[in-house]
Amino acid sequence: MKALTDLLGQGSWQGRADLKLLAGPVLIILILSMMILPLPPFVLDLFFTFNIALAIMVLLVSMLTEKPLDFAAFPAILLFTTLLRLSLNVASTRVVLMEGHQGTGAAGKVIEAFGEFLVGGNFAVGLAVFLILVIINFMVITKGAGRIAEVGARFTLDSMPGKQMAIDADLNAGLIGEAEARQRRREVAQEAEFYGSMDGASKFVRGDAMAGMVIMAVNIVGGLLIGMLQHDMAFADAAHTYVMLTIGDGLVAQIPALVISIAAGVTVSRVNTEQDVGQQMLGQLFNRPQVLMLAAAVIGLLGLVPGMPNFVFLLFTALLAGLGWWLSRREQERLVEQVVNEVPVARMEAPEASWDDVQLVDTLGLEVGHRLIPLVDNRQQGELLARIKSVRKKFAQDIGFLPPVVHIRDNLELGPNAYLITLKGVEIGRGEIHPGKWLAIDPGQVSGRLEGVATTDPAFNLPATWIDANLREHGQIYGYTVVDAGTVTATHLNHLLHRHAGDLLGRSEVQRLLDKLGEENKALVEEVVPKLVPLSTLQRILQALLEEDVSIRDMRTILDALAEHAAAHPGDVQELTALVRVALGRAITQQWFGSRSELHVIGLDLQLEQVLLQAVNNGALEPGLADNLMQQTETALARQEASGEPPVLVVPHRLRALLSRFLRRRLRQLVVMSLVELPDDRSLRVTSLIGGK
Repeated sequence: MKALTDLLGQGSWQGRADLKLLAGPVLIILILSMMILPLPPFVLDLFFTFNIALAIMVLLVSMLTEKPLDFAAFPAILLFTTLLRLSLNVASTRVVLMEGHQGTGAAGKVIEAFGEFLVGGNFAVGLAVFLILVIINFMVITKGAGRIAEVGARFTLDSMPGKQMAIDADLNAGLIGEAEARQRRREVAQEAEFYGSMDGASKFVRGDAMAGMVIMAVNIVGGLLIGMLQHDMAFADAAHTYVMLTIGDGLVAQIPALVISIAAGVTVSRVNTEQDVGQQMLGQLFNRPQVLMLAAAVIGLLGLVPGMPNFVFLLFTALLAGLGWWLSRREQERLVEQVVNEVPVARMEAPEASWDDVQLVDTLGLEVGHRLIPLVDNRQQGELLARIKSVRKKFAQDIGFLPPVVHIRDNLELGPNAYLITLKGVEIGRGEIHPGKWLAIDPGQVSGRLEGVATTDPAFNLPATWIDANLREHGQIYGYTVVDAGTVTATHLNHLLHRHAGDLLGRSEVQRLLDKLGEENKALVEEVVPKLVPLSTLQRILQALLEEDVSIRDMRTILDALAEHAAAHPGDVQELTALVRVALGRAITQQWFGSRSELHVIGLDLQLEQVLLQAVNNGALEPGLADNLMQQTETALARQEASGEPPVLVVPHRLRALLSRFLRRRLRQLVVMSLVELPDDRSLRVTSLIGGK
């Protein structure tokens, strides 16, 4: 028995599936039969009523769907409903012309009701109403919906590659699975097909409107001729009977057509959200009490104008004002309830810890005291935000890679005027500024003193004074460098970016540099990375260059040098960095000496040079030698800077790496170059000597 029941159940499901498969062909055969076979008036009434009910159902479905793809069958439904109306027009025309001499009820009760009741039995009014409906449908709704569908199809097709790339990126990043990726690709393709189908299906409705006008003319002319010539009717009687039948037939077809056109316009003009059209309209049109109050005020002013329908205008004024007041009260109650319930809920329901609670450390951060918030508030057009953008752009142009975004937040633990700059969560600099005041920095050659708050420039540790704005010109006359508070912070940030450029260069930035170079020189990139030099080794080489203030903009020269020497020194970061510096020698020289033909540099005494070369062979500097070298270097560097010359020490190639690591620990401003890095077309002159008597 159970087996029989299961078999019958399977058979019933199979039968339902077969019925679904036969629904389309049966509907087409039914439509064609209505065009060929004569239908009695009662059957016409059934089909006309079904057509009206179907149009209303289509409109309601289009209003309640949240996305166009939720009603993906709409283009096909639009075609079938158009064919249904046309077949009904053909069937009703046959009945009107054959049986119209019997009176206005010859074509059924529905046509008679639309012809007599809706237009009051006046065929002139009915004709005007019919023409207005056709014009509205043809010129306004259908034309607009067709244009929206056309533009939507065009933009959907143009955006398909971008959407596909976004899906692939999410899939590669592990944000979605293969099944979801296939589903999203299918939705993208279906969306393009939907708008393309709607663009074509909208032409059916426009053609239907034109066909309705032609059928109306045929019915009127044909009815008059048949009534007067075949049935000996008077012209007035024939005109009244056949025109009323024609108008009823036209209205009973055009009203559902108008409803279907509205449904098409609603479907293609909606924006994809989690709400249907009704919720969107009510939620966005009546959600602001201020709008309702202002509208009530305008309508109320118009209602007070003499000669206006005062009662109607004032009635709507009261309705809008009452609705606005009710929305305002409800919004206030919701806010109060939210504030009251937030703390108890937080206490009662402690959520479980999740990965959302894990906060990654920002690479670059700027924390400010509460008085500095206006400087970094985008809504208050904070000037420091624009300065930081300029600093990052200038850094990228000078150094050769884009630094990370600076994440800005307020910190109540700081002083009101203090700020803190962090790198990977660790403080690398702090300062204090005074918004509205100017910082007068003493470069060492000022001719007067200024009244204000004495301080130190946070970037270069120069003596400075915070002065009022009215003393700015005096400070410039005295020789001070006068800058505003935002410039002070931006300059400090820029100085720290250059100082910690090596720490800012991560693997992702190196890969971006390679990708950018690969756009023009793909073969070079593929030859070097990762065949000769792994990405991690290249990162360490670039970081070593940045630590000594060498720009890495010329990535082509860097990779050329690595392609030439990497095979001979595999994995030797120090030696490869030295060879890259030699290749970049002209650029390094240009950075510190400009276009000078004679280079004024700091040099080593010959005896000291020999001692240092021997120390290199031994692998370490003696403590006494190291202290003496540091003191003499400080003295020589001071003489060099006092004479306005670049702080460049030139040493033999074998000594450069050792002396750079040792001396730059304390003398950050010192630049150590080797003799082989200097171009041959520049002459060398030692203006300060280390180790001489």
